Amino acid sequence: QVKLVESGGGLVQAGGSLRLSCAASGFTFSIYAARWYRQPPGKERELVATITSTGDMTNYADSMKGRFTISRDNAKNTVYLQMNSLTPEDTAVYYCHALLPFVKGGAWGQGTQVTVSS
Repeated sequence: QVKLVESGGGLVQAGGSLRLSCAASGFTFSIYAARWYRQPPGKERELVATITSTGDMTNYADSMKGRFTISRDNAKNTVYLQMNSLTPEDTAVYYCHALLPFVKGGAWGQGTQVTVSS
């Protein structure tokens, strides 16, 4: 059974940091790219960052460049999102995603809430 489970969300003050984790199971995690998305309250889901299967290339949405870092540990089947210099605008539910050709739309986690207070 394909499964992605996020953790690490919570309440943090503006300027603070959080590290999100996403544990994958049920498929060969190491051969697929992974992504983090987020959905702010009342807004559409948006792409935050992408990492290749080997972790050698990453890409970020413009507003996250320099503040967020995506990484992965294929030995642990886990992808991470380090978030620094958080602002209230980063408040959202954060989801990890793997584009799996055998799962329509890819695999999604259940999401983890990040709330940044001013």
